[in-house]
Amino acid sequence: MFRSLRVRNYRLFFVGQVVSNIGTWMQRIAQDWLVLSLAGSSTAVGVTMALQFLPMLLFGLYGGVLVDRFPKRRLLFLTQSAMAVTGLALAALTLSHQVQVWHVYVAAFAVGMATVVDNPARQSFVSEMVGPDQLQNAVSLNSANFQSARLVGPAVAGVLITTVGTGWAFLYNGLSFIAPIAGLLLMRTRELHPTRRAPRKKGQLREGLRYVTGRPELLWPIVLVGFIGTFGFNFPVWLSAYADDVFHTGAGSYSLFNTLMAVGSVAGALLAARRGTARLRVLIAGALAFGLLEIVAALAPTYWIFALFMVPLGMFGLTVNVTTNTAIQMATDPVMRGRVMALYMMVFLGGTPLGAPIAGWVTDAYGPRIGFVAGGVVSTVAAVTVGLVLIRSGGMRLSVGWQGRQPRLRFLPKRPTTEKELVEA
Repeated sequence: MFRSLRVRNYRLFFVGQVVSNIGTWMQRIAQDWLVLSLAGSSTAVGVTMALQFLPMLLFGLYGGVLVDRFPKRRLLFLTQSAMAVTGLALAALTLSHQVQVWHVYVAAFAVGMATVVDNPARQSFVSEMVGPDQLQNAVSLNSANFQSARLVGPAVAGVLITTVGTGWAFLYNGLSFIAPIAGLLLMRTRELHPTRRAPRKKGQLREGLRYVTGRPELLWPIVLVGFIGTFGFNFPVWLSAYADDVFHTGAGSYSLFNTLMAVGSVAGALLAARRGTARLRVLIAGALAFGLLEIVAALAPTYWIFALFMVPLGMFGLTVNVTTNTAIQMATDPVMRGRVMALYMMVFLGGTPLGAPIAGWVTDAYGPRIGFVAGGVVSTVAAVTVGLVLIRSGGMRLSVGWQGRQPRLRFLPKRPTTEKELVEA
């Protein structure tokens, strides 16, 4: 389960990310709660999310071109430093009691601009640290790392918000970037597995798009996570509204909901680390379960039933994320990986500027339960539709039968119907 940690460079990267990810989650919770406190509106929380992910939607593909063209380790120095400065600036404004909603909007947009390069660089740099044989395990452990920090970050943020204020959470996040920057400096460059960098030329962005659209095993998983990321992952909007408007419990409950989701996410990431391959059928099943669980959780009658649903939601949401990430990286030519991962992150995260304000508006207008149900319905329909498309494009058919007294569903190759197909079969 932890075999890729034997690689020294990846181990340094992993430890640095543990520290930094805790700060990232602390800032996410503090940022959402600060905006809700200042503006008193779920729509404002949605606008903050939109501004943080809008740069990925607008410039994500250009970030991928840069990642394929320049050394990824050098790019990560720059992006991690930029995000540290942003966190420290927001801390200074908050601790001095000068912060306004527009300050948070600007900080969210600045982090989003750094993320345009940081996300595809971090995702594709994993293969350079561990090589192709350890890629699935390392990607899964990265996700476990991020979600484990989610166990600590929201809990610490909740304590800080309720005791000394949100500014201290921002301060920790700014200082936490010292760890990953130090890890990058301590790496042994001779032990990396650098990929051939793309030369500077015209049409590289279009080349990346053509590469993805010509391969269904890349295109349709990206389409699926686009729908789920846009409409199904608006948890800051929904969970803050459930804590404030449905259960009337405050910031502590918002942190608890996020922590319980992290418990499920860590379990999902560790299960993914044990799996040998990333199968598309696991992706479809995970996406379907995720959408259905959102619908059921939205209708939970009591506080604790709703809270417990966060665990399986986190597990299946992480299954979708890790399986898509690994399957795409394994199926992509290394020289194209930056652009393909940028497209994946652009669709997955860049859909938030579209989905978050819509989710915030629906939540304000019709209530948190309706908003949550709507996200689950879209995710479920997307999973079923993309699953059927992949079955058809893969030349498969659904076989329904019985094994003893139990029904059995299998996907089998289509029966040959023409003379040419019979010969090929």
